[in-house]
Amino acid sequence: MSTIAFDIPDDIRALCDGLTGFLKAEVIARHDRHHELLGNSRRTYGEDGCYVPEVIELIREVRMAASKAGYYNMCVPEDLGGSGFGLLAYYVAWEHAFRLCGPHNWLTVFAISHWAFGPSRVLERVTPQAREEILGDMLAGRTSMCFGLSEPGAGSDAAALQSRAVADGDGWRISGRKIWTTNSPIADYCMVFAQTDPERAAARKGGISAFLVPTGSPGFEIESIIRMHGCVGGNEAQVVLEDVRVEPHQLVGDLHEGFRTAVYGVSLGRIYNSARSVGLARWSLDLALDYTGDRQAFGRPIAEYQGVTFPLAESAMQVHAAHLMGLNAAMLLDRGEPAIKELSMAKAFSVEVCARAIDRAIQTHGAMGFTNELGLTEAYNVVRSVNVADGTNEILRRTIVHRLLGGDREL
Repeated sequence: MSTIAFDIPDDIRALCDGLTGFLKAEVIARHDRHHELLGNSRRTYGEDGCYVPEVIELIREVRMAASKAGYYNMCVPEDLGGSGFGLLAYYVAWEHAFRLCGPHNWLTVFAISHWAFGPSRVLERVTPQAREEILGDMLAGRTSMCFGLSEPGAGSDAAALQSRAVADGDGWRISGRKIWTTNSPIADYCMVFAQTDPERAAARKGGISAFLVPTGSPGFEIESIIRMHGCVGGNEAQVVLEDVRVEPHQLVGDLHEGFRTAVYGVSLGRIYNSARSVGLARWSLDLALDYTGDRQAFGRPIAEYQGVTFPLAESAMQVHAAHLMGLNAAMLLDRGEPAIKELSMAKAFSVEVCARAIDRAIQTHGAMGFTNELGLTEAYNVVRSVNVADGTNEILRRTIVHRLLGGDREL
C-alpha cells in the first residue's frame, strides 16, 4: 500500500523493482562475501588512508556491473549515452537504494552514476574531443571523476575560490588547492574550477571556468586523505595543483562561465542528499519498529510502551513530509521550474528529519544502538556530514528567505 496519492510513473517503478534485484546480487552479496575487507576499516584502508587496491577493484566492479545492467547511466542524458531518465527517477532510485542497503552496504553509492563521480548532465557541455576520449570508459564504469570546487577559504562561499588558470598558448596552466574533494583518491579525472578572469571573479560576474583534468597529470597531487569520524581512512582528500597544463578540449562549457556548471552540480547534490536522507531515515525507522516487536521489557514487548513508540510515530510523520518534499522538488525540476526554494527546503528538512529519526532509532535500541553491527551510528555520521555537504542548512535557509523576500511565497 502506498501513502503517496499521485502515481510514480510505471517505468520508474519498474526500474526500482529491477534495481532491488541488482543491489541484492551485486552490492549486498559483495559485502557478504567480502565482509571483513569492506566492514573493517583497518582492512578497507591502507597506511596512507586510501582504499586498498582490492576495495578499489570492487568499486570498479560494481560500477561496471551497474553500467551493463542499465542502472549506472539511467539518469544520464541520452545525448551523452545514457537512458535519459529525469530527476524524479534519480530521487526515487537513490531513496530506494539507501532504504534497502542502509549505511553498511556502502558500495551502493557506486551503483548509480553519482553526479560528482561519473557521467551526468554536469558533463553535457564537454567538447567533442573530450566526449570521444573520456566518456566511453566513464559510461562503462571503467573510470570515474571527482568535483574540484571547494577550497580551504571557499566552502559555503564557493565563488570565492582562488585557484587560477593562466593562459598558456592555446591552453592554460592551473595552480591552486582544493579540499573535501570526494572520490579524488581513486578518480581518473577531476572537474577543476579556477579563475580565468580574476577581475570578473572578484566582482562576482563570471570569470571562473571549469576544466576536466586527468588526475595523473604532472602537477596534480593528492596531498592528503581527510579522515573523519575517527575512521582510519577516507575517500575525501586535499588536492594540490601546481602549474597543471590543460588543453582547449579540456574546457567544460564557455570560458569564464564555469560557475554555472558548479551551481548545477550542487543542485544535483541536493536532490541526491535529500533522497539519501529519506532513504536512511526509513531504513532506521524500519529497524527500530522491528526491534520494538522483538524486545521485551518488564514482561511486555516495548512496542506497548508509548514512551518508546510515540517518538517513532513523530519520525514517521516527519519522514513522510520530507519524502513528499523531495518528490515534489524533483518533479518541479523535471518540468523545467527552477524550484530553488523548494529544493533548498527539501534538502534542509530531509537531513534534519533523518538525523532525528536515526537518533530515535538508537534510543529505541538502547545500548545496542551504539554497536557497529547495527550501523545506526554509521548512518548518523553520514547524515551529520550531509548537513554540510552541497550547501549547509544555514545557507539553505538563507536561500529560502531570499526567495521569500523576493516575492516567491507560494507554499
